[in-house]
This record gives sequence, C-alpha cells and structure tokens, in this order.
Amino acid sequence: MSEPLPATAGDAAGVALGPHRRHRRLDRGQLAEAVIPYGLIAPAVIVIIAILGYPIYYLGRLSFEHYGLFQLIAHKGVWIGLANYGTLIHDPVFWHTLVRTIVFTAVNVGLTIGLGTLIAFLLKELGRFMRTLVTAALVLAWSMPVVVATQLWLWMTNYENGIVNYLFTKLGFGNFIQYDWFANTLVGFAVITSLIVWGAVPFVAVTVYAGLTQVPAELLEAASLDGSGAFARFRDITFPILKPIFVILTSLSIIWDFQVFTQPFLLLQQRPDPGYWLMSIYAYEKSFGISQYGLGSAIAVVMLALMLTVTVFYIRQMIRIGEVQ
Repeated sequence: MSEPLPATAGDAAGVALGPHRRHRRLDRGQLAEAVIPYGLIAPAVIVIIAILGYPIYYLGRLSFEHYGLFQLIAHKGVWIGLANYGTLIHDPVFWHTLVRTIVFTAVNVGLTIGLGTLIAFLLKELGRFMRTLVTAALVLAWSMPVVVATQLWLWMTNYENGIVNYLFTKLGFGNFIQYDWFANTLVGFAVITSLIVWGAVPFVAVTVYAGLTQVPAELLEAASLDGSGAFARFRDITFPILKPIFVILTSLSIIWDFQVFTQPFLLLQQRPDPGYWLMSIYAYEKSFGISQYGLGSAIAVVMLALMLTVTVFYIRQMIRIGEVQ
C-alpha cells in the first residue's frame, strides 16, 4: 500500500489562500447584485434628468424673479427672492383656488376609483360576448382625444341647442331650454367632473378587472360557505390582494386630476371667473393673462412640490407592500 504524498508548499499556499479567494468571490458577487439594479435603471434616470432637469431648474429660477413682458423681451429677469411666494401667501385667491383644487381632486378620484371598481365587478360577472362589448366601449372612450371629448361635452351642454337641455326638457325634468350649465359654479364643476371621470373610469375598470381575475376563486367560495357577505369578502380577501393596484391607481389619479387643465379650460371657454379657477388655470392666468411669468412659475413650483409629496407617499406605500409580500 503506497504512502500518501507529502503536501507541497504550493498546496499549503492554496489551502491558505482558499478562504480569501472565496471571500473575494463572495464580495464580488454581492457587489454585482447590489450594482446591477442601479445599472439597469440608470439609462431611464439619465433620460428623465436630461429631459426634465433644465426645465425644472429654469422654472425654479423664474419663481425667484420678476419676469414680465419687458424682461421677456430682454431675456433677463430681475431677482426678487421670495417676493413671488410672499405674494401667493397673502393672496386669498391662491388659498381659495388651492382648497378648491384639493376638493375637486378628491371628488374626481373618489368617483373614478369607485365607479371603475364597480364596472370591473360587472365585467367579471358578464358573459364573454357582453364583456367584450363593454370592454371595447371602455377602450374607445379612454382612447378618445381629450380635446375631441371636451368639444363633444361642450356641444351637448350648449345653452342654445345642446342635446342635454333638449332631453332633460322632453323627459320632464324641468324647463332646460337655453339653460346655462356654467352660470352656477357648483353645476359647472359637476359637468367638468362628469367629463373627467368619464375619460378616466375605463383605465381604472380594465386595470381592476385584470386584478380581479387573479383573486383565487377557492378563497371567495370558502368565505361564502362560511357565511361571509359580498362586502365582507371584498374587505377581507379581494381588497388586500388588490391593494397594490388601488395604491397605484389612486396615486396616478391624484396626480392627473390635480393638474388637469384642458377640460375645464375649454369647457369654460376662457371665462375670467375666478370661481372656476383650479391651480393649473390660476397659473395660466397669472403667467399669460397678466404676463407675470415669475409669479406663474411660483405657482407651478408649489404644484410640483405637492405632486412630489404624493409621489413620495406612493413610493413608500409600494415599498411597504413589497416588504410585506
């Protein structure tokens, strides 16, 4: 029987360096695992910064300047520090507009999410043929350009020959002949809200329906056998599963509705009534209406700060949901 060969100096060195090599490989693996996600997202971040970085910087700079028509021609503003923000703080129209915009956003988001969820449940209960028809109608409504939809709403609610006035009168709801829907701000905002919700509900409905298809049917069936009602099943089973979807939809709806401009601006046909001003229209009137571009920039910065707050809240909620899962 042959004796084992004695260990050489090279073998001893290999054994001694083995743990160090493994540790080095482990460190490289951990480093790659930590760096790769940032490397993958880096191109998108660079593009976003390249597109939005300078406009945001220029907007912030204008908000600290007096920039009127003369400065526009001279291409140079006058530095006034926080004077524009001080003007906003002491302007009661700003505070009324901000509160009005927050209430307007809350109503629109609530109606959009609520109606979209109900339509999603309806889609789940319909047969294949009717579900296809309803889904096609939703997609067509969602894909309609905003300007076209606004012009249709403007024609339907026209006080001289609008079809809504004619139908309401014929159906016996009262005398709506030559009724101006925008003479009263509450009624006018109801018309604006109906247009915005009509255009936003399809996206919510289709998205929530896609989520409903992933809810395990056996869980709902077991809860039903245990005596749980429809609302209890939604609260205890469906909603927790769809919570990430609702967080995304609610956050996006808040961002879209808070800065909405096209629909109210076109429906009002540039009426100078401050009672209809939202933050976007308020910024437009201050910037292009009275040529105070620095003051309008300050309003835009305030809007941007509020939207960043919503975005941070959305990101934190998504991180928490990811950690729980």
